Amino acid sequence: MSVFCLSICNSRIAYNQMIKPQDIFVGLDLCRGEQGRGTYAERGERLSMSASEVHAAVGRLGQARLLDPESKSVRRKSFMEFLEHGVPYVFAVHTGEVTRGIPTAWAAPVLANQIVQGGSLPPVWADPNGKTEGVSLRPLYRSVPKASRANPDLYDLLALVDALRIGRVREREIAKTMLNKKLKDYATA
Repeated sequence: MSVFCLSICNSRIAYNQMIKPQDIFVGLDLCRGEQGRGTYAERGERLSMSASEVHAAVGRLGQARLLDPESKSVRRKSFMEFLEHGVPYVFAVHTGEVTRGIPTAWAAPVLANQIVQGGSLPPVWADPNGKTEGVSLRPLYRSVPKASRANPDLYDLLALVDALRIGRVREREIAKTMLNKKLKDYATA
């Protein structure tokens, strides 16, 4: 009976440490090397999150083996594999109502010249300061639009991840290639 209880208790602990959408947001910031450095409070300020949310995200990334717990650096290959193969399923999203916002996925500047858009409205993160009318797409975390306005490099990474989340095969392939290149560039900078 005690072995059964230990098994249940261990699975409950593992369940509480599941990856959350904001962990991807923090992981992308960590991938940016020097641009992504700083204390939990500084990172929280940059991402419009609390220091405790950032700390918890780093802990969950470590538990998922997407981050080296000692150096606090992202294991880029594993992280990229999760972005490509896990995020579209774990953090699946559907477009919503027509709204004004910030273009994302294939409508974002990072992909806009790579993909010809049809006559449909582009995906946007709803934002009162946005200038583009499109169909709303729920961002990975509520502060993504604000952080993206302040940091174009992070905006590019988040838009590419959204293309992985909602894109068709061609958009996903282009986004994967571009995201891989950007993460490698940050690693060598």
